[in-house]
Amino acid sequence: MNAPRAWLIWTIGVLAYLVAVAQRTSFGVSGLEATERFHASAAAISFFTVLQLLVYAGLQIPVGLLVDRFGSRAMIASGAVLMGLGQLQLAYADAVPAGVLGRVLVGAGDAMTFVSVIRLVPIWFAPARVPLVTQLTGMSGQLGQLISVVPFALVLHSAGWNTAFLALSSLSALAVVLVLALLRDVPPGHPPRESAQGLRATGVTLARAWRQPGTRLGLWCHFTVQFSGNVFAMSWGYPFLVSAQGLNPATVSALMGLFVVTSILVGPLFGTFVARHPMRRSAMVLLITAATALAWAAVLLLPSRAPLWLLALLVVALAIGGPGSMIGFDFARTFNPSHRIGTATGIVNVGGFVAALLTIYLVGLILDLLHTGGFSGGELYGLPSFRIALSVQFLFLLVGTVLILMTRRKVRRQMAAQGVHVPPLLVSLANQRRRRVELRRERLAKQRSSTP
Repeated sequence: MNAPRAWLIWTIGVLAYLVAVAQRTSFGVSGLEATERFHASAAAISFFTVLQLLVYAGLQIPVGLLVDRFGSRAMIASGAVLMGLGQLQLAYADAVPAGVLGRVLVGAGDAMTFVSVIRLVPIWFAPARVPLVTQLTGMSGQLGQLISVVPFALVLHSAGWNTAFLALSSLSALAVVLVLALLRDVPPGHPPRESAQGLRATGVTLARAWRQPGTRLGLWCHFTVQFSGNVFAMSWGYPFLVSAQGLNPATVSALMGLFVVTSILVGPLFGTFVARHPMRRSAMVLLITAATALAWAAVLLLPSRAPLWLLALLVVALAIGGPGSMIGFDFARTFNPSHRIGTATGIVNVGGFVAALLTIYLVGLILDLLHTGGFSGGELYGLPSFRIALSVQFLFLLVGTVLILMTRRKVRRQMAAQGVHVPPLLVSLANQRRRRVELRRERLAKQRSSTP
């Protein structure tokens, strides 16, 4: 654990995850081109991403069970193969059904990657380092979005649709080679994986992971803080900024770059916070949720287009949600035994993507209804229509907050039964302040006593 080889294994896993994020977010950058290529409506374009996320979310629990059985190496390599085939299919698709098939393959391959990479962390690193390395994993993977925002977008606009998606397909081929050549599931001397379980034992593992309140708390934390950033980055952010806010593509690319950079910078801070204050993880999630709601309210309630600085603040708030959602996986890790981590992580990872796919579809549906009803004045992606459609996010933020508070109460009751009591946040802050004052007084007293 913590040996140089552990970091090599982690690097290969992160590279595979980075490629998966690039594949996942590529369609959000190409949404306007896809509308023209497939002659599709807003709802049809949103269906590409919705179905991709539906496949991703639907496979999370099966993938969690499979990675516990077959290991990360096989699952990551298989996922890269599927994503490469999906982008190859999309490169030559010229009709909606063919394009949707490509995104389904991408979603299936993407589903196999993150859970498998996260499972490597507690196996190769000591427990004290796991929260920080987990955040570094999510942070580094977000560089894949930078690939889709900058080089992929440049190739798409200069060389065309086919060349851009063929390039992404070749990245997956590279990931397959690196994973098979260098990645290993366990360190030397680590106990081998248990023999394959039967269906009944698999069902028991899944049921136990779900019955654990800590797993469900992780699920609802992930549900609440991750989806809005995914909606923005994977589907509606680019059309909203270009068509509704009137920004040019270069400025939008810069804002998307800010999204990625913010995620990278904030990730280690959250990892350090979780390691030092494990009893305050849900409080951090609720704070991020409030920041997301306030940022969207500030932009959507303006009677006219938002100034660039306010849009930048919105992007920063949404970007924080990505690292914030990683806290959900820490709940899965700390409330489940090691042989069940993959399954519990898969359950948690369902949350944000289910919320995202529902939101993406509803936004597209509302935009189409407003366009058909004449509200948008013939402009499908106009600001008034987007203002109404994107407001559906507040419903998901509210539902997620309520479920976090309800589940947290069950978790704390369970912890209290085990002798671990979590004082209210205000009481804890007051106690910390009192201890700091006492320590300061003790230092002053020592200084005075030592002065001749």
